[in-house]
Amino acid sequence: MRQKKKAEFLTEVELEFMTELWALEQGTVRDVLAQLAPDRNLAYTSAATILRIMEQKGFVTSEKQGKTFLYRPALAKDAYQSKTLRNLSDKLFDGTPASMVARLVNDQGISEDALEEIRALLDRRLTDNDS
Repeated sequence: MRQKKKAEFLTEVELEFMTELWALEQGTVRDVLAQLAPDRNLAYTSAATILRIMEQKGFVTSEKQGKTFLYRPALAKDAYQSKTLRNLSDKLFDGTPASMVARLVNDQGISEDALEEIRALLDRRLTDNDS
């Protein structure tokens, strides 16, 4: 089988699978399928193909156990979040995180509670940097 070029980012469906694998920490195709929304209605073979592609791209690893494969995330969720946010900041907000945060906090859909939580996070970060 030919090796595909490693991708930097997950597709939408791969992210859906990866989110379940991060929650499970490890799992078989059936484990991941069981975590998806019931209306997802994805065939076992399709799910197995998605996980195999994710492995080829370097996002997951697998280990054969009997007749099945056990999949594990190859990268931590927080590492992927950071990488994705840096990419988003670079491509959509000209590499200025302040613009990205400004867009988020100026969004009409954000609640006062969420804004207070963001303020607390910023205050904590600034206090930690002063130490």
